[in-house]
Formats: sequence, structure tokens, C-alpha cells
Amino acid sequence: MKAAVLVFPGINRERDMARTLRLVSGQAPSMVWHAERKLPAGTDLVVVPGGFSYGDYLRCGAIAARSPIMDAVRAFAAKGGLVLGVCNGFQILCESGLLPGVLMRNENLRFICRDVFLKVERSDTPFTRGYNAGQVIRVPVAHGEGNYIADGETIARLEGEGRVIFRYSSPDGMIDPDWNHNGAINAIAGIANDRGNVLGMMPHPENHVEADIGSTDGRGLFAGLAKQLGAAA
Repeated sequence: MKAAVLVFPGINRERDMARTLRLVSGQAPSMVWHAERKLPAGTDLVVVPGGFSYGDYLRCGAIAARSPIMDAVRAFAAKGGLVLGVCNGFQILCESGLLPGVLMRNENLRFICRDVFLKVERSDTPFTRGYNAGQVIRVPVAHGEGNYIADGETIARLEGEGRVIFRYSSPDGMIDPDWNHNGAINAIAGIANDRGNVLGMMPHPENHVEADIGSTDGRGLFAGLAKQLGAAA
């Protein structure tokens, strides 16, 4: 698995992501600075990590989405390449037009940093083949703007086409407002594009891959990707 992790000013989860990719796939990813105009030759997975690109000025991810490297990412995705955006990366993918909708301030207007439960809606995507449909996993969130919002037509299309991949849930998989920590429409925590090769999600699976941390629930995402791309996981 030849992965590329994008690095923007203010991003602070790139090393977490790189460590996880190396642990799971056995291969260290390339670190690609935002001012580059090309992805490394042979790249088969692009990861846009979390953090606070450009200090979250304007809208979260809005400046990063206009960085030179994002033209290469859009072209890569258009050819079917796999793209994963986590937290600020999800915001960047929405701002860049690779995913629909926008991430707004959390409903309670507070920064949220805690473990949450996610229901895996599908197991037949490159990003979720390491899970079972309906499985509930526990991973952390750390965001102030994770409230996913889109117009009614877009939400209907996402739901109708099975493009909601993760939802905030209770530990037993119930979709309940009490467990929807940021107020996202339909408890949406992660969505895919219409081709299924671009995934954006707010929670951080890369931080729950080692037993020493207390949970390995995030590992399935990366192990599934490694298997999908032919690497030993």
C-alpha cells in the first residue's frame, strides 16, 4: 500500500496518521507538503489528516482546499484513486468539492474531545471491508466544527444511495439524539462520494489501533484498506 499523507500549515495529526499506516501496512507513507503540485508516483491512497489547517480561519478547511496539491488530489480521485479525509481532512474534502455538504459548529457550540460510538452502515466499501455492517466501534473525536449539514436533496441522495458510511450511535447501535454529540443531520459521522472511492469522517480511527491505547476499533479501517490495496495487514 503506497499511501501519501498531505501536510498543511496547522495540521497536527499527520504523524499519528503516518504511524498508523506504517503499523498496519508495514510501509511508511510519503509526506506531501501542501505546495506540491503532484502526488508521488504510484500513490494508491491519499490521506488528508486532522488538525487545524491555516488556524481554521475563514471556514474550516476552506484555505487548505485551495492549496496546489488539492488539484492533484481531485485528479487522482477522478481516476478512481482512494482518498480518506479525517476530521479537518473531512472539512477540506467538502470545501474542495470532493464531498457534498459542510461541517458547521457543534450544536452545543463547544469543542468535543472524547471517545464516541459509531455504527458502521456498510462493509462493502474499500474503507469498511475490515468491519461488519451494523458493527459498533469506539473511536475518539476532537473537533469544534463537526456538525454535518447539507440541503434536503443532498441528504436524500446520500441516504438513498447508501453513501452514509458511519453514524454516531449508542454502544448498542441505536441512533439517538443523546448520542449525536455534535448535532449532525441524521447523526452522520462519515460519508462517501458517488463512486465510493472518497471517504470523509469526523472521528479519528488512527488513534485507536494499538491495544496499549485501550482500543483497537480503528484498526479495521486501515487493515481493510491494506487488504484492498494488496498489502499484508
